[in-house]
Amino acid sequence: MQDQNVIAYVDIRVSSHATEDQTKVMEAVKKILTYDNVDTIVFEQHVLTGHHGNPIVFFECRVKDKETVKTVVEKIATHLGTLDKETLGRRLSEYSEKGSLYMRLDKQAAFEGEFKLAQVDPIWIHLRFKKKDIAEICKELGLIS
Repeated sequence: MQDQNVIAYVDIRVSSHATEDQTKVMEAVKKILTYDNVDTIVFEQHVLTGHHGNPIVFFECRVKDKETVKTVVEKIATHLGTLDKETLGRRLSEYSEKGSLYMRLDKQAAFEGEFKLAQVDPIWIHLRFKKKDIAEICKELGLIS
């Protein structure tokens, strides 16, 4: 990664529906983290009620530690497939706004150790950049091609 200070923070969010095993959902999220930082990141939990009264547990955290941000971004860049990087690059304006990049990763694929873009029931990743020209930074970080 170029300068570690180009990213202010990373937000990670995921929901666990009543039909899902919360432990497995969090295992999927932890695949995005590295072994060294997985225990240092604390997720807040919020219990919500779904449309039909079913419980939904919403997990979220904000990672600000420079080294942890660096490792999370490097891991995403390393494991995200070429086609998804091309999609992000081609459609960057749809995935970014005002110095932020928003990605949705497939929860089931993450559980299996693969990182794929998804639209339905994802793990939400929000990268907040300190500089506004994120296209160049994302390319240098290996997030887009």
